[in-house]
Amino acid sequence: HAGCVRTSRRAIMEPKAALRTEGGDDVNIAFKNPGFEYSVDSILLFQTDDMTPYWSGALTYFYPEVEVSELRRRDMAGRREYLLEALRPAWRAAEGGLEAKVLAYGAHFALHRPQVEAALSEAFGTDTGALFNDMTANITLNPVCPRFLVERRFDLFCKNSERGALGMSLHEMIHYLWFHVWHAEFGDGYDEYETPSLKWILSEMVVESIMRDERLSSINPYFPRENGGCVYDYFQNMQLDGEPALDAIDRMYRQCGMREFMHRAYAYCLEHEGAIRAHIDKEEKG
Repeated sequence: HAGCVRTSRRAIMEPKAALRTEGGDDVNIAFKNPGFEYSVDSILLFQTDDMTPYWSGALTYFYPEVEVSELRRRDMAGRREYLLEALRPAWRAAEGGLEAKVLAYGAHFALHRPQVEAALSEAFGTDTGALFNDMTANITLNPVCPRFLVERRFDLFCKNSERGALGMSLHEMIHYLWFHVWHAEFGDGYDEYETPSLKWILSEMVVESIMRDERLSSINPYFPRENGGCVYDYFQNMQLDGEPALDAIDRMYRQCGMREFMHRAYAYCLEHEGAIRAHIDKEEKG
């Protein structure tokens, strides 16, 4: 997977808005229920032996019925078997409402699509309306939401309201557009955009600056930082050369166009790569 979003534990529990009708042809993200086994396979991406607690721990936060010791003593095939059993009651509890969420998420996105397209087209200097009409958002039990850039799909946690799902989708749309423009500018490969690449790290750091546009921030319940933030918390507290890293990134963003910003921001990350990686490693390992 080319990256992931760790769902905010605070913003995700916001009250549900009223259910809206289906958005029809205007929706360019297809929200889907991919089924129980897909959910388990999505969760397993973050239950490997090399995964830090920052990522793996979200599972037992939301599903305390999962016994960590039982999970860890098994190989990956055994972990899958265990989770298929342990999480089946949670799936049964969620399953009845998933089709309503498919409609609600799609309708809420359709409602705000014009302002989203306008804001992102302006930010990236390109008409975004027809770029990703085949994006898929799979609604799952996984509280950590992986994305798959080449396949143009990402996962959403089923406990999101439609407002939360829109906030998560905005984050993902920014990533898809970022790497679409980045790839055209740098001519590198999509395999270079996966974690723990510095290019992936930068792509996560820039989201907040782009999201500051009132047309986006006003419809994202994770914005501003007091609401959980639209970037990982370890970027929010990262200091480089005595200055918050996100402030330095934001200053560069406001000084130039998108393509020049990409060059300047990446040079900044290269200059501070050691400190950036040391900070992330410390924060993820807790």
